[in-house]
Amino acid sequence: MANIKVMVVDDDVEFLEELKEVLVLSGYDTVAIDDPVFALEYAPKIKPHVVLLDLKMPKMKGFRFADELRKSEGLKNTSIIAMAAYYKEVYFRFLNMLGIRRYLKKPFFPLDVIVQIEKALDEGQNHEEYF
Repeated sequence: MANIKVMVVDDDVEFLEELKEVLVLSGYDTVAIDDPVFALEYAPKIKPHVVLLDLKMPKMKGFRFADELRKSEGLKNTSIIAMAAYYKEVYFRFLNMLGIRRYLKKPFFPLDVIVQIEKALDEGQNHEEYF
């Protein structure tokens, strides 16, 4: 897991800090940001391997964030794992259109996050670029 960069984008600051703690303790280089607009500007600087993305945020919805991230130089293949407290079948069509193959329904167990991150990395979406 050395040098695996994970960016967490969620407007719920308490949830964000708890998730960051889990990821750091699991060995991931983790950045947690509660402002999706700032996160979108910051992502090219850190080039995360994986982005854990809340779909429902007030400043920018996760779908738009993912679409914009895909347009960023060097980030179009970054693995994105969607997170949300709600489930609607139509969202999965949008997620697939944006190349998002992984989804976590809140609340989830810490181990679920680690499993999803490892699966995303193993899928090879961007794994070989970094090793």
